Amino acid sequence: MRSLDDDHAGARIKEQRKLAHLTQRELAARIPYSYSLLNQVECGARPATGAFVDAVAAALGVCSTVLTGSSHVTGIQQARVSALVRPIREALDLFDLDEPHMSQPCRPVTDLATAADEVCQDVRATHLRKAAKALPPLIRDLTLTVRTRPSKEAWQALASAYRTAHDVALKVGYRDLSTVALDRMGWAAERASDPCLAAIRQYKRALGHKTSGHELGRRLVQAGHDILDGENSREALAVAGQLHLGASAVAARAGDTAAVARHITAARELAERVGGEAREVHWLSFGQMNVALHELGAAITLRQFDMALKQVRRISLPPSTLTSRRARFLVDRAVVEMETGHTDRALQHLIQARRAAPEQTRYHPGTRDAITGLLHTARRTSDTLNHMAAWIGL
Repeated sequence: MRSLDDDHAGARIKEQRKLAHLTQRELAARIPYSYSLLNQVECGARPATGAFVDAVAAALGVCSTVLTGSSHVTGIQQARVSALVRPIREALDLFDLDEPHMSQPCRPVTDLATAADEVCQDVRATHLRKAAKALPPLIRDLTLTVRTRPSKEAWQALASAYRTAHDVALKVGYRDLSTVALDRMGWAAERASDPCLAAIRQYKRALGHKTSGHELGRRLVQAGHDILDGENSREALAVAGQLHLGASAVAARAGDTAAVARHITAARELAERVGGEAREVHWLSFGQMNVALHELGAAITLRQFDMALKQVRRISLPPSTLTSRRARFLVDRAVVEMETGHTDRALQHLIQARRAAPEQTRYHPGTRDAITGLLHTARRTSDTLNHMAAWIGL
């Protein structure tokens, strides 16, 4: 199977060859290079020279930049997302600036708090564009409010809006902006004196450090637990449980199966104490189903796909499941089915995820991994798979 780091020109040549319904021998017959060289380039054993790429591009009828990593379709998608994200970036920069019309009245704090909750709900419903468009004016109004009429409720609403900005930025691939938004969230949560919001920030920080090793993520999760020390409300228990789920993800990335099991067990015990799904707690939806989904995610990260297949087929999401969670589960299931050889099922789950949450599914890294894996394993690609590949920019 394709590894997550398999992103060389040969891999892209293989993807485009399959999309053109050609075998290696058929493509080799169309270029002035041997079948043996093509095979070595596709598997990464030999580099693709500029002349080789140009010859393959001409044979496949595609631009050479598609084979070197900068496709036209992806460029268009990126430009659209960039235009959507830019106002959010500008709004985040207002936190320490005086507005030119500081005395201008804006919406009441209660209305702003409601709006902050609604935009968070939009993200959970995978209405990313709607949320992205609503965030800049909301952040501006809340920033003005905390500068002119500061209150705990206003600071909490601003921290929530920053958290949503982080979620949007992360879902569309702007990791640098998501980090800035988390910093702003911490700044606002501190002024709100809200330990749960501050702990959620540490949870999200821990998940953001994908390549920094287990220790940093563990320390961030522990910092979140330290913030909650002595807190026994249902809200605090749910956030503490979510921190354990974050720790399980961090441990899975480090290959620490014992730590994964320990944190999943702790989260499951807290879910028992919380009782039911705590959806009202900052839209974390912490509960037994959340624990099961994180256990599945850890198995996927650890590449324990046989175990993950058993888990994924035991999970039955209730009708009330948030759209964002349902779509992510479908993508995870597609990855598992693809890795265990159930390619038809994998493609069907990707189609279902696209129908449920097109924006989220399009930018989810698991979608690209699953589709690329299907392209690599298929002897002949179907029109449906071709359409899905084109949709994500392959």
